[in-house]
Amino acid sequence: MQRLILILSFVLSFLLANESNNSCIECHKGIEDIRDHKSGMMKAIFKMADEAGIKGNDCVVCHGGNPNNSTKELAHKGTIDYFKSHKGPKAFYPYPASPWINKNTCGVCHPKQVLAQENNLMATEQGKIHGALWGFGSKEKYKHTFSNFGGKSVNSDERLGTKAYKEYMEKLAKVEPQGFLITTKELPPAPTADEVEKDPSLSVFTYLRQECLRCHTGGKGRNRRGDYRGTGCSSCHIPYSNSGLYEGGDKSISKVENGHLLVHSIQSSRDVKVKVHDINYSGIPVETCTTCHNRGKRIGVSYQGLMESGYQATFDEKGNGQPKLHTKRYLHLTEDIHYTKGMLCQDCHTSNDMHGDGFFRGANLGAVEIECQDCHGTTKKYPWELPLGYSDEFATTPKTGKARGTTKTLAEYLKDGAIPKDKGDGFLLSARGNPLTKAVRKGNKIIMHLSSGKDIELKPLKLLKEENKISKEGLVAMDNIKAHTDKLECYTCHATWAPQCYGCHVKIDYSGGKQNPDYLLASKHHVNGKTAEMTNLKDYLVDGKVTETRSYLRWEDPALSQNGEGRISPTIPGCQVTLTVIGKNGNALYQNHIFKIKNVEDAGEEGINAITMSPVQPHTITKKSRSCESCHTSEKAMGYGINGGRYFSDPSKTTMVDLMDSNRKVLAHNIDEQIPATPNLKYDYSVMIDKNGKQVQTVGNHWKLSQALDNRTREKLDRRGVCLSCHQSIPEGNLAISTMNHIAEMSGIKIDNKEHNNILNKILNIGAWIQLIIPIIIFGLVTLWIIRKRKFK
Repeated sequence: MQRLILILSFVLSFLLANESNNSCIECHKGIEDIRDHKSGMMKAIFKMADEAGIKGNDCVVCHGGNPNNSTKELAHKGTIDYFKSHKGPKAFYPYPASPWINKNTCGVCHPKQVLAQENNLMATEQGKIHGALWGFGSKEKYKHTFSNFGGKSVNSDERLGTKAYKEYMEKLAKVEPQGFLITTKELPPAPTADEVEKDPSLSVFTYLRQECLRCHTGGKGRNRRGDYRGTGCSSCHIPYSNSGLYEGGDKSISKVENGHLLVHSIQSSRDVKVKVHDINYSGIPVETCTTCHNRGKRIGVSYQGLMESGYQATFDEKGNGQPKLHTKRYLHLTEDIHYTKGMLCQDCHTSNDMHGDGFFRGANLGAVEIECQDCHGTTKKYPWELPLGYSDEFATTPKTGKARGTTKTLAEYLKDGAIPKDKGDGFLLSARGNPLTKAVRKGNKIIMHLSSGKDIELKPLKLLKEENKISKEGLVAMDNIKAHTDKLECYTCHATWAPQCYGCHVKIDYSGGKQNPDYLLASKHHVNGKTAEMTNLKDYLVDGKVTETRSYLRWEDPALSQNGEGRISPTIPGCQVTLTVIGKNGNALYQNHIFKIKNVEDAGEEGINAITMSPVQPHTITKKSRSCESCHTSEKAMGYGINGGRYFSDPSKTTMVDLMDSNRKVLAHNIDEQIPATPNLKYDYSVMIDKNGKQVQTVGNHWKLSQALDNRTREKLDRRGVCLSCHQSIPEGNLAISTMNHIAEMSGIKIDNKEHNNILNKILNIGAWIQLIIPIIIFGLVTLWIIRKRKFK
């Protein structure tokens, strides 16, 4: 007992000593510990503080500053002498996770992730840049030349990942060199109004810098409800609420000023607990990810079941309409099943998916290494029986080869995360060969060790089949029809909805001296990591003002196309730029203009419309899949557009609405164009191919295999008019059918959907047997006749 008391006294005195020597707490009393003092991270920080001669002061190890000064101004300035010649902050860093300086903070303990961050897709935004450039006429064609700030990939030996992963990515880069550049150029500056007068297409750089590129991790982005976040590592690892208000215990931090963290604590793995009021949580909440992932493919908000709406419903108790979130309002549709199970984004996505591996990746398919089958397998093979590259082929045939197996070996950088103590039969491997540290094989089952602290048992499809726990419909779709497994993404069927915002109408107005902030430029200029967006955006105004709107919204039964991996995928509108540019004198330099790109997507010199439909993983997965009919009888699914594109009148013609005579001649003179024409748009925005099979807009613009469904695939898919096959002869088509129909009526048989399906199945089987047996009988009779004829000779 005395020994226990002695140990407790020693621990308590150690903690008190650490806190008592932290002079920062005199002003920041009540502030939350950035991490639990007993954690490995805090032990390393306190050790560094000891070595620096500031025992117990963990604040200075990350923030810098001079703790011995009594005034705020002097304490928040410079750094202690030790750090000037050793690893650590070189000045006072109000935002120590900022990527502009975090090599001196986060990078001291996590050098590999910090090195990789610069070329991470969330930092470079290559995909968004390329998509916008494509929509404005694609001067660079398929090459992903530009990133936010330019740069060079790390050396091959510094690339993060297993040997198998590195070899895999080297091969992939040779297949898709346009998406895996070693070096990139910095995005050109925003043009002046005078430059736009000479070349209106330069307005794309205004569009990118004022609108599209606010979400990169090099800056804090826009100060709007739902968009508040940190920068660099803290973009993900520090909690911010939708309102951006501080709710912790530090009285020196304003609780009414927007833009502050929720509490002063790091959020990361299941081992790290964050306390907010009386709630403890672990992991990185989905809402942290949706801070950025609410535009473009909208995968963050879609995962939560949120689909944007143009309406304010519903009203609160005071009659106020729905508040804007990410500057939008929403409908609440079906949530992704993984979300309903309590899975966070990081439970599927790997460290390399999020931190990067040190190399540039042009767009999402290049950055994301996971596939559904990595955990779920197929009905014929367990995940560990599949070869590396399965469902990530970047080819039109399914990957074959030796089984990938599992592993218990981890790279050193992965060991910094929360690794399950019980490794069971090993960690599952991603399609590209990296271990999935949250997915552990246990016999023929998988234990998912979620970041929230939950453990979920997952039964792969093959086991579910063996246990007869897959429905008849599921077995037919996944097991009987091999082409579905070989050619389709899992989410082609299991994503029943996807956000579809048709027509991206962009107006960029340079008249009257209009200006707006260049977020990219502001984020590049920083003082000790604090970027200019946090100080004065007015210093970074550039010519022009961007506004956007849409033609219409849909969500149900997305269209289909072939994605860059060579598999059939749900498809939604990408960057369907319809551009209006108003020059400095108020004249339209472009009006509702759609660019054409020559010699791409099988188009010749006449070009193809640069508006794009984009293959996507919508993150709206449900256990019950979309119906067979929603693809096999849908013109939209085949690429012909919603209702075959017949809902809309010709958009290339102006619509006038006023008093008219019977010949549609407008009677009044004081009139306005109700719907001005979009000259290059001959079809509805949802139409990918015309009735002759000609592609009329681009489908994906990042990867070689992205395209609308080809003729052969559409022929296999198209089962329109199948009802007519039978009903053209019912009820009086011929004597046999007429007789059967009368018998059914007289016997009072009621044909509901179940009975109808039984009849069709019976007809199919009878027909098949008859067509098989009759030739056999004929062959037998002919053979018998020949034998008898020879015998009698």
